[in-house]
Amino acid sequence: MTKKGQALSVLIVSTIAFTVCFMVWMMFAVIGIPIKKALDLNSTQFGLLMAMPVLTGSLVRVPLGIWTDKFGGRIVFATLMACTVPAIWLMAYATAFWHYLVIGLFVGLAGGSFSVGTPYVARWFPRQQQGFAMGIFGMGNAGAAVNKFVAPALVVGFGWAMVPQVYAGIMLGTVILFLLFSHTDPEHHAAKQVSFMNQLKSLKDPKVFKYCQYYSIVFGGYVALSLWMVQYYVGEFGLDIRTAALLAACFSLPGGILRAVGGWLSDKYGAHAMTWWVLWVSWVCLFLLSYPQTDLTIATTAGPKTFHIGLNVYMFTILMFTLGVAWAFGKASVFKYISDDYTHNIGAISGIVGLAGGMGGFLLPIMFGALMDLTGMRSSAFMLLYGIVWVSLIWMYWTEVRGSEYLGNKASPSNAQN
Repeated sequence: MTKKGQALSVLIVSTIAFTVCFMVWMMFAVIGIPIKKALDLNSTQFGLLMAMPVLTGSLVRVPLGIWTDKFGGRIVFATLMACTVPAIWLMAYATAFWHYLVIGLFVGLAGGSFSVGTPYVARWFPRQQQGFAMGIFGMGNAGAAVNKFVAPALVVGFGWAMVPQVYAGIMLGTVILFLLFSHTDPEHHAAKQVSFMNQLKSLKDPKVFKYCQYYSIVFGGYVALSLWMVQYYVGEFGLDIRTAALLAACFSLPGGILRAVGGWLSDKYGAHAMTWWVLWVSWVCLFLLSYPQTDLTIATTAGPKTFHIGLNVYMFTILMFTLGVAWAFGKASVFKYISDDYTHNIGAISGIVGLAGGMGGFLLPIMFGALMDLTGMRSSAFMLLYGIVWVSLIWMYWTEVRGSEYLGNKASPSNAQN
């Protein structure tokens, strides 16, 4: 097989593998609902249950990236997937809350596949094609939507315990498929390794903190809402689990498959312009999504009149779809920032930013549950995200919009004469 053919084969099989890994990583978004009912969990415990796989999937990103540089993506990716198979299978036999938490930590290893597949795929393509290749690979985020199509059918037809058993079989088959059609090239191994401590030194740069903040919204928020939305539809609108999962996929699917489009738009219009508009669209959507179902009574001359204010399931889904599209573009634009600003240190910075995004996906579901228990309002999850977006907009305005205006004025001829 030619080098070009090997590159194409690696791209296709890696994208399939990443899709399966993301599907497994988001498994609790569906099976968590019957588990919550069986164990009588409150919302905070439910948030913790869903967040446990996200925790390990985030923490292992940096070491997995280092190992990929050292040993090559093929062996690291295949080993990572194989290690998750026993844990996925054992999920069907868990009986206590702590069982699910511990097993969930091992299942969460699948979430680290992004930091393996991204450099593995990119090194098979020339620099001018790497952005597109990574965008195609990133479409594996759509595994969150695939989970919402597959898991509900299994739950309704055979019970929730069938889901991890089927997923273990799928993951094992994916390992075999990956080993058959992936390739390795010793030239892709990095000559000089970057230690974890050296990567942490990147946090001294305030711009890295800013990109971490952006990514904690567009990726961390995406992961959190992908986990949270099925039970939200069930509780808020009284839907059955299959209908709820189908509508929740309207957010997850564009949030995954449109990442490549976001990369192309970021190349064309720039990372700043794309991220600026992504945050404003997010701000509008989250403002509307934050408003709880409200009955407003007004005293009029004809007596009291009551008005109902709140989103119906159709408007809610349209807003969630819009938010999913925006965050798909945002995930690409943040990495465009990194490639523009850290040409010689992309791996280290992307590892730290990716870790921050994953930790956002871990913390947000727990915070969603705690706010739900505290306020009794399901829309409090969107209120929290709305506040986080406000922080990012203000930060971007003062450091990029206002900062660029100041530099432009400082460099103008009139200022120079003064």
